[in-house]
Amino acid sequence: MAHFPAPPLSADDLLVLLAVARTGRYTTAGQQLGLNHTTIARRISALEAQLGGRVVSRADGGWELTPLGTRALTAAEDVERALGGLDARDDARVEGLIRLSATDGFSGFVAAPAMAALQERHPDVRLEIVTATRQASQQRAGADLEVVVGRPQVRRARAVHLADYALGLYASRDYLRRHPAPETLDDLAGKPLVYFIESMLHVDSLDDARRAVPGMTDAVASTNVYVHVDATRGGAGFGLLPAFLADPHDDLVRLMPDLVAQRLPYWLVARPEALRQPAVAAFLDALQERLVAVRPQLLGEH
Repeated sequence: MAHFPAPPLSADDLLVLLAVARTGRYTTAGQQLGLNHTTIARRISALEAQLGGRVVSRADGGWELTPLGTRALTAAEDVERALGGLDARDDARVEGLIRLSATDGFSGFVAAPAMAALQERHPDVRLEIVTATRQASQQRAGADLEVVVGRPQVRRARAVHLADYALGLYASRDYLRRHPAPETLDDLAGKPLVYFIESMLHVDSLDDARRAVPGMTDAVASTNVYVHVDATRGGAGFGLLPAFLADPHDDLVRLMPDLVAQRLPYWLVARPEALRQPAVAAFLDALQERLVAVRPQLLGEH
């Protein structure tokens, strides 16, 4: 019986795989490519039939590449580069949607200004931010990038240290006119604390920071660090706050900086295929530029 060579892989199917790998979702990949969910699923099934195995598998909230899919992704990226090279006018054009999961403070102080600077050069790049203070997810099908506090333990992802930031104890000037300023850690016993909700906080570095002010009583607790700042400014108690958010407010005073001075690390977690997206690469460059510019504020040295 004659054996005929298998037909070459479909470039369209490979580009569908590329979109699914980058977004983690059939629906979002379809939106990018102008295809419906059914067509995306059919293209992936056709590619799997030709390759003889699964290229994607179910993950928490979406899809992730299998080892076979990771190998096929290289061919998909070659197709994308080849098509991009057909039109010299688009050589410098960067476009696409980036999904970022990050803490409130990092999102507002670092990521958003970095994105604004990037859009001056590449107006077709878009950013979606989901704010969360948590450990790195083991399945990140719904996000290209995650920024977490503390060194993450992750699989099938890259983790990179971005920067450190200082956490200090603050109170409003008005509050200090009505209550004596603490001079020792023992003076904090029983005093009202503004910080995260202890039962909902699962970040070791932030838990460690709380233990630096022992014996305090929760006054206002929130999952949002901007609430911490506003509550402290409003006189709810002593706030354990990032210096880069607290120091710009003249009505806040930092207390016992030699005794309460935590330095916490921001780490970036990313899927390897996301890092190969031109839009993501351009955003990371803008992020690094922003971090260099604001390093003194992050460390409370400004």
